Formats: sequence, structure tokens, C-alpha cells
Amino acid sequence: MKTERIASKKLRVATTLALAILFTTLSASAADAPKSQLIPREIQSKNFANSKIGIDPVRKLLVYLPPDYDSSTQRYPVIYFFPSPFDSSFRAIFDKSGAQSILDHAIAAGTIRKFIFVAVDMTTPIGSSWYVNSSATGNWEDFVAKELVPYMDTNFRTLPSRDSRGIAGHFMGGYGAIRIAMEHPDLFGSVYALHPVGTGNGVKILAGLPNWELMENAKTLDDVRKDGYSTIFTSIFEAHVPNPNNPPLYIDFPAHRINGQLVIDPKVMDRMRENFFLESLIGKYADNLKSLRGFKFDWARNDSNFDHVYSNQAFTHKLNEYGIPHEAEEYNGISSEDVIWGPEGRIATDLLPFFQSHLIFQ
Repeated sequence: MKTERIASKKLRVATTLALAILFTTLSASAADAPKSQLIPREIQSKNFANSKIGIDPVRKLLVYLPPDYDSSTQRYPVIYFFPSPFDSSFRAIFDKSGAQSILDHAIAAGTIRKFIFVAVDMTTPIGSSWYVNSSATGNWEDFVAKELVPYMDTNFRTLPSRDSRGIAGHFMGGYGAIRIAMEHPDLFGSVYALHPVGTGNGVKILAGLPNWELMENAKTLDDVRKDGYSTIFTSIFEAHVPNPNNPPLYIDFPAHRINGQLVIDPKVMDRMRENFFLESLIGKYADNLKSLRGFKFDWARNDSNFDHVYSNQAFTHKLNEYGIPHEAEEYNGISSEDVIWGPEGRIATDLLPFFQSHLIFQ
């Protein structure tokens, strides 16, 4: 019995020692394992020189580089991402929502092969730029196509082909992703929009949402910030019905309040709708959309603004009418940052697998 106890004790000691050595080896290995990187960069843009509302020409971006980037000679596909402008900044997805660890985990789990991911500041002093060229806010579309993409291809080991470029975004950023993909299929081969807005008409009357008296009496851009809808619609009008000769908002007004009554200007409203709604652009860019390697968008069924649900449902139907291949998904819930960026969020479960299927990685 004594001999057995001694042998058992020796076995426990040996096992404990072996586990300790294994743990130390694994810990050292994990500590030495290549880490992903976040690289802040700035682009001195030439596309905002004529902006009427004071756009900073220095545009900021944050570049995610996958593990092993520095120790390899490999080239990588790139996903360009436009965060929702309602975040505190374009960095919020990394600073608050844990985007780096989510991207790391997806690569480690084999959900997607190694890639570069770029988050870009595309906001104006009033909110979203809506990703278009405007005589009021500057040339945002040209910034992406003529400066941002060439900058990435020059300064990082990208695969400089539309087949290896994806574009994505959330909310207004989702609008921008679709808009730029439909206009530049030569640059971007696949697009995923998370709960995009501006896809088409909602249930409410568009002109009934802003405070027209507040907007028409504004002395500065700060004045319209007193009302949420007025702030959003000022950004929409600056992008889509700009008037560089009409300060301080530099817009043409699609409607007015006259003696308490809402009076709509049909010509300006028609111009705004045709320039703004993505569904209005389908016919013009149908061939471009058909040429994409992949096109998907989703939306949350329980959005408190039902206009977003209705317009996305109508958008997928209109895409079908034009024979444009795409995926569209309505999911149960809301479109919050947790739902988008959580460990089991839409980025991890849907967006990254989508790009794994549609990007060329070598």
C-alpha cells in the first residue's frame, strides 16, 4: 500500500509538472503569436476645397491589418466600411464595440480568410455626407473613388482589383455602400449594407418630418441642431438639392410653411427624390448592379421608424423587377450596435461569411 501511495504521489507530481510546462508553453506561444494591428491614417484631400460648410480636407481612417501582416509578403483583399454617423466617431466600432477582437476571432475561426478592413470618417459638421458629390459639402464620391482607394492600394499590400474589394456600411453608411457600389462596380465587386436607410419612400410624408420654420430661419448650421429630424434632413438636402448661393444651409427648400400650411415645391421635391432614393437610381445603374459579384442588404423588423422597414421591403421588390441578383433579409429585432457588432452579431454571422464567399483572396 505504501509503495502504491508513493507511486500515485509521483504520478500526480509528474502530471502537475507536465501541465505547468504545457501551460507555460501555451502562454508563451500565445504571447508570441502575431497580433492584428490598428493603423490610424489621414488623407489630405483635394475634393473639399469648394465646400460651403467648412469640411476639413484632412479625412481620417483606421486600418485593420490582420495577424502576420508584417512578417509576410502576402497581399490581401480589402473591406471598406462606413460606420453609422450616429456613432460618436468613425473609430467607435473599435473603441466601443470591440471590432478588432471580432475580426480577429472570425479569422482565427476560419469564418473568413485574412483581409484588411478600413473604417472611414465620411461625416460633415451636420451629420452624414450621404457619400455623394455636392456643391455644398464637397465631392465625397470622388474622395472614395479617386483618393481613398488609390491611397490604400499604394500604402498597403492590397489585392488591387474590384474582385478583391468589398464595401459595406451600417444605417446611413449602408446607404453609402450601396450607392458607391452601384456607381463604381469597376472598383468594388461586392457590397453588404446593414439596415440601410434612404432606399426609398417610407410611410410618412417626407416633407412632414422637418421643422421648416426652424430651417428657414436658421442663421447658422448650429440652429438646425435643435431638432433631430431637421438636422438629418438638412444633411439630406445639402447632399441632394444643394444651392451654393443660398447660405447658411446652402440648400434649395423642397417645402415651406406658409400661414401654417405645408406647401411643397414640386420641382425641388422631384429633384430631391430622384437624386436621393436608391430605388430611383435602379434603372440608371441596373447593369452596374448586375455586374457585382455579390449584393446583400438586411434590415431589422422592429425598427422604431417603420419607414425603414417598409422602404427596404419595397427596395428588394424593385430590384427583382429589374432582374438584379441580390440577397435581402429581414431579421427579428432592432438594429443596434450590439446587434451589429456583438460576438454573435450580424458582422460575425452574416457580413464576414458573405465576403468570404464573394471576395477573391489570392
